[in-house]
Amino acid sequence: MHKDSKTFMIAVLILLISASGAFGQFRPNAPFKPQTPSAPDFTLKDLDGKTFRMSAQRGKPVLIFFGTTWCPACRTEIPRYRKIQETYSPKGLVVIYINIMEPASKVSRFAKANSINYRVLLDEDGSVGTLYNVIGVPMMVLVGPDGVIAKITHNSSDMPLDSLFSGRQ
Repeated sequence: MHKDSKTFMIAVLILLISASGAFGQFRPNAPFKPQTPSAPDFTLKDLDGKTFRMSAQRGKPVLIFFGTTWCPACRTEIPRYRKIQETYSPKGLVVIYINIMEPASKVSRFAKANSINYRVLLDEDGSVGTLYNVIGVPMMVLVGPDGVIAKITHNSSDMPLDSLFSGRQ
């Protein structure tokens, strides 16, 4: 095959792939538009076996962290999550961590080893991760007191928590 033919074929292949959406699917800084503005309801058990139901949180802002024990970026975010819990939980923010598809014993050891001070929920079959269109971890979802998704991001520093709580006591 001639060099120009190879270049042309590669260009066509790149064009076809990018047109199909394969490139740019995971863009951590790109705004994510949920299909529904309201946070989907779910029920999960925490590490103590207690039930958490998202719809029962209406009237309170909720910050959901999706992650796994094996994710280096998730571990890097833990000190920030702890600080968010310490700063905003007294102001009414409900902070939860949803571990996706790992056994409770492993997640429990991870939570203890990392001194996690927020509620840890177990999404053992990945259904809640799927419900929230989790395509990479860590992923954070901020849900306003009205139950509407206010922000979805992959970095806790992108969360508009100060503006959410400005004017609140």
